[in-house]
Amino acid sequence: MHVYTTGAFQYWYQVNIFKNIFDVDKFTSQSWGDKLKDTEGLKSLFAQTALDLTVLTFIYLPTFYIFKAGVFSGSADPSVWLSSGLDSYNTNFAKDEFDLVRVWAPADLVCFSVPLYLRLPVRHVVSFVWTAYLSFARGGH
Repeated sequence: MHVYTTGAFQYWYQVNIFKNIFDVDKFTSQSWGDKLKDTEGLKSLFAQTALDLTVLTFIYLPTFYIFKAGVFSGSADPSVWLSSGLDSYNTNFAKDEFDLVRVWAPADLVCFSVPLYLRLPVRHVVSFVWTAYLSFARGGH
């Protein structure tokens, strides 16, 4: 379920929303050489990356920990999941944010540069590796 909702959210957010906020079609359809000369396109690329890092920090990470708490807390009470998940988010924030920027900043620069039809496949590969890493790094329950 989490995989499907994450994929649907990524499509809605990174294709529909980003196309309304940024001029993604022009930049992503250019050659790499032309992209490097497109000042406005590069500004848009960095703005998309900054927006995505913000969403990953303040929406994805808390959601990850709340979902994890829902699976492993042993409680059927969503308030326990919320409390436990947000506690884990706060406890791990500094390390997670460092790793998030280290992985997602370069990944986003590539993801938001490729043609639009490749955006989600690139995103899903990085997301899979990132989520596996985060799950293993936070170990057990």
